[in-house]
Amino acid sequence: MRIAVFGAGALGGYFGARLLQAGHEVSFIARGAQLAALRRDGLRVESALGDACLYPCVVSDDPAEVGPVDVVLFMVKLYDTAAAAGALAPLLDADTAVVSFQNGVDGWQRIAEAVGWRRVVGGVAYIFADIRAPGVIRHSGTLAKLVFGAFDGRRGERDEALARALSAAGVDAERVEDIAIRIWEKFVLLSAVSGVTALTRLPIGHVLADPCCAALFRDALGETAAVGLARCPGLAPDIAERQFAFARSLPQGMRASMLNDLERGRPIELEDLSGAVVRLGAELGLATPVHGAIYRALHPRLDGAPVARAAA
Repeated sequence: MRIAVFGAGALGGYFGARLLQAGHEVSFIARGAQLAALRRDGLRVESALGDACLYPCVVSDDPAEVGPVDVVLFMVKLYDTAAAAGALAPLLDADTAVVSFQNGVDGWQRIAEAVGWRRVVGGVAYIFADIRAPGVIRHSGTLAKLVFGAFDGRRGERDEALARALSAAGVDAERVEDIAIRIWEKFVLLSAVSGVTALTRLPIGHVLADPCCAALFRDALGETAAVGLARCPGLAPDIAERQFAFARSLPQGMRASMLNDLERGRPIELEDLSGAVVRLGAELGLATPVHGAIYRALHPRLDGAPVARAAA
């Protein structure tokens, strides 16, 4: 398959590397230090599932240099969605599928506004990975799974081909017919984990070890679950408790990517995580005080480290 990975961060770098290892024609759309490193040194993956060193890599910051592909794996940060979606046109032919693997619940809608609803496939990624250095992806643990499917449940030819390609590349891949529910299931957990770990600057193990902090986390789960139950028919009524139990099984040192970005002075996905819970809750008449407090407390870091100001 011809595959473009739009967003060569930890997520795109890992799964793109596995597809490249399996012999597929993979092109990475990247920028900044990651673009320079991939051009100069190729892509390295450090993982308990097998290390990889891939050189050379096809990488560009201009989709027109790549041209039409079979599938676009859309893996950019949520705050870059609109700009990235607007740049997709050179990658598209008549049947190109754009599979969105992003953290929020409505990024795919912004992609669809740019490329058409028929092309867009929803996705959920499960992996603990970060960029250890430009061009070097560190995969923690062994969880590396992609779940995806069309929102109308159809089985597109390129969706099926992607599922086969991922499986052949050793990736745990699942094509499903209830992708909207799967997206909300992850969002219940992710919005709470991201918000509370970023707010406290603590990994999930420390959050759950303290009764007061664990209660805060449980309340955050409950708020997102209430919003999800109102917006997504089919979401399990006990989703908050199920995700709280799942959180206890996570590695104690697990840190949400938003906490990593916060500590590195990068922009954070706050608007589309706790911010989205607050906005959707307001539309539904549901109170979201925990996510509201998280949103207000972290808002000064929305665009990265705040600029220091001289004392008056």
